[in-house]
Amino acid sequence: MMRTIEVLVAIIIITGAFVISSFYATLPWPREVSPVNLKRLALTTLQELDSDYSLSLAAFDIDNDTLWGNLQVALSASLPPNVVYNLTVYEVGVAEGGTELYVPQYSISNAASLGLTSDSSSYMVASSNVTFNVIPEKIGEREGSGTLYILNCSDAPGWWITGYTAHSLAEDLYRLLSPYFVNTVMVQNTTQLARILNNQTLQGEKVMNAVVINTCGEAVPIPADYCKAPYSTDSYARYFYFLGEKVREYNWTWASIVGYPFYYVSNTVNFTGSQNGWGVYGMIQTGGKGSIAFLRGLDNQTYSTSGTAVTDSKDRQNVTLTQVAIDACNYYGIYPSVYQTSTRAIADSIRSTYHLTVGIHILNPTSDGYNPGTLYNHVAAGTSTITGSFLALGLTRTPDIRLTAIGLLSYYKPRLYRSEYTAYDTSRLVVLQLGLVGGV
Repeated sequence: MMRTIEVLVAIIIITGAFVISSFYATLPWPREVSPVNLKRLALTTLQELDSDYSLSLAAFDIDNDTLWGNLQVALSASLPPNVVYNLTVYEVGVAEGGTELYVPQYSISNAASLGLTSDSSSYMVASSNVTFNVIPEKIGEREGSGTLYILNCSDAPGWWITGYTAHSLAEDLYRLLSPYFVNTVMVQNTTQLARILNNQTLQGEKVMNAVVINTCGEAVPIPADYCKAPYSTDSYARYFYFLGEKVREYNWTWASIVGYPFYYVSNTVNFTGSQNGWGVYGMIQTGGKGSIAFLRGLDNQTYSTSGTAVTDSKDRQNVTLTQVAIDACNYYGIYPSVYQTSTRAIADSIRSTYHLTVGIHILNPTSDGYNPGTLYNHVAAGTSTITGSFLALGLTRTPDIRLTAIGLLSYYKPRLYRSEYTAYDTSRLVVLQLGLVGGV
């Protein structure tokens, strides 16, 4: 009995202490326990209002009552009922000393004051009349060169450019790359190709240190002057040896955009009765000897077609862009697929055989020692000087000239000079202040 009384007394004492302490204790307001982040709410509200450019339009049309009426309705609907606001548009100007000035232009509000707690966010909007210009640096302009040759030979058919013609690829490459070079020259036929092979200009451009893009895929145009001995040796492998010599002599960067490089020679006039083994006339198959001969010419070795094959035909699916190439995509705004398929990758062993160094990998090397997309530099033994470069994209059949563009741009790294706001009244600052009212 006594034990029960003791328990009851203890309960009464504890309960009384709790009631008395609760009566005198000062508890925090609910808004202090779980506050509303007004600054973040203001910013997300401004972004939402401008998601369809309504805020930008209204900011530059302050006399349009319809626009501002619709904006105020949307603003009120975006906020909780216990949140009041004041939205003010400022014109951004510059004082004589260079100090920025913010002049109020228009304001809307749904309350005389912002209550006990308030915060704000700002948001810059641009006029719809503003345009942004990007001026690219010209490749080679500081060295006095900077020529891009695009082989657009009307008398030379292409191969492994499925879905395209050499002409359409040349036009696309011109649009993508011509802004980045001092001179971009379309080589319209094999006669013009013969001229630049003999260091003769077509439009007053610099032949030395040029970039040459072959749009014919696995086939390479051959001028009439070279459709004979000794260039016809070994199914025209000797012609590719000669090309390698010229790339080294002129310090060219030769770009092969798809497939097995230097696999065919093409000329519709001189090879009218010849076909490449697949029914395409005006073309002769050289085979794997062509790449070996080209690299031997590039490395100033004696002419031969013997040696380890430069590529194989293994199907390497889902080869991927390197991080360097991805960064270049974001910088230059050119976006090929990150995933590609390669069946004509180049063996990495050619680097030691022909004194090549990697200028840049566009596609990640494979685990079995092949490079599906790489730009190589030739550096002769005992020197540190680059004498010729070779871009090889061993893609499967369908070329993606965006990869060619990204490969060259990520290697040469021309800078982009973006324009800034310089005109008056091209941008305005919108400030949204939010406050809490009512409740506890």
